[in-house]
Amino acid sequence: MQLTAWVNGRFLPLDESTIHIEDRGFQFADGVYEVIACFGGKFLELDAHVDRLQRSCEGIGIRLLKSRPELIELIHETYRRNPFDHAMIYVQATRGVAPRSHLITQAVEPTLVITSRELPFPSSEKLSAGASAITLPDIRWKRCDIKSIALLASVIGKQEAARQNVDEAFWLDDEGHLLEGCATNCFAVINGDIVTHPLDHQVLGGITRYLALKVAREHGITVVERPWKLDEPGLTECLMSSTTNAVVAVSHIDKITIGDGKAGPVSLKLRQWMLDEFEAMKQ
Repeated sequence: MQLTAWVNGRFLPLDESTIHIEDRGFQFADGVYEVIACFGGKFLELDAHVDRLQRSCEGIGIRLLKSRPELIELIHETYRRNPFDHAMIYVQATRGVAPRSHLITQAVEPTLVITSRELPFPSSEKLSAGASAITLPDIRWKRCDIKSIALLASVIGKQEAARQNVDEAFWLDDEGHLLEGCATNCFAVINGDIVTHPLDHQVLGGITRYLALKVAREHGITVVERPWKLDEPGLTECLMSSTTNAVVAVSHIDKITIGDGKAGPVSLKLRQWMLDEFEAMKQ
C-alpha cells in the first residue's frame, strides 16, 4: 500500500520521505506534535488541535513552517492522498536543521512533517471487560502541558506496561495522585462524579479529555477537576481517554480490580455519548 507524506513543502511517498540527520527533532527532540482523528473525512476538533499545536510551538519558542489556513489545508490534503476512511493525521514541527549544538547561533528554517495512518479502534473485548494498567512514579519533564516529541519516559512506561501484560501505565505524583497515562488522560468515578486531575504543568490538555468532560456535563454528570487517588472511598470506576480510544473503562490497575472488574455504567454511557457526538459530527 502506497502512503503519502508531506515533508517541508512536498508530498512524497512515505518510504521516500526523509529529513536531514542534523534536524534538531532527531538530535534533541526539539519539537512538538499533534495526532488528529478523522472519521470519514470529518476531523475531530481540528481547530482545537491546531490551537494546541500553536501553543506548544510558542511554549518552546519555534515557529510553524506554514500559516494556520495553510496548515489546515495540508492536513485535509494529506488525508485525501491516503487510503484510509478513518484516519489519524500526525503533524510534527521541529526547530529545523542546524549543526549539533545546544545553543542555536544561526537562523534556522523549521521542519514540518504530516503523515496519515489508519485509525485503530479498541476491541469489543476491551470495551466490555475494560483495559488494564499499572502505575509508575512520574519521571517526565515538568512541562507536560506542551505536547513535546520528547517521549522517552512514555516509551519506558509503555514498555513496562507491555512487560506486565497490561494496556497502559499511569503516572503518579509524589503524593500518589494519578496524573495521566503514557498516551492517555485518566479519570475516576467517585460517588457518581467524574473526577480528573486539573490541567497544569503535569497534565496535557487532551482534546478527547476536553470532549469527554463536555459531553458528561451536557448529560448531567458532575465533573470535578482535582487530584485523586485509587484508594479513595466511593471510587467505583476508572476510565482513560485518547484519540484512538475515545473513552475506555479501566477495570484493573496494579492488579487491583476496580468496581466489579468490567466496564461500569458511567464508562459505557460516556463512550456511547461520545460516539453519538462523532456520528453527529460526520452528518
